[in-house]
Amino acid sequence: MLAHMEQASPAFSELYRLTVQFTEMLRKRQPEGLQPWLEAAQASEFGELKSLAAGMERDYAAVEAGLRLPYSTGPVEGNINRLKLIKRSGYGRAGFDLLRLRVLQT
Repeated sequence: MLAHMEQASPAFSELYRLTVQFTEMLRKRQPEGLQPWLEAAQASEFGELKSLAAGMERDYAAVEAGLRLPYSTGPVEGNINRLKLIKRSGYGRAGFDLLRLRVLQT
């Protein structure tokens, strides 16, 4: 199916190639591939991809550090999600005191 779509549309083939390159760069944490990928994305015909690349260029240091460094905000994001869920479940029927008790209880 993929080969058929690539034959039908050269643009799809380019988009697929750039997507796979980006995914591999993230999974394998390869910061050296970031600049060439950004240049290829900016040269593509896809406005969304150009916009993504431009945004990544603006904050290049942070994106490069994210690929290079082993740190993750996963645990913090998990706690934020848990707190928001507790807050939403009491929306409209509980005040801050009950929210505080539920957060401290879990």
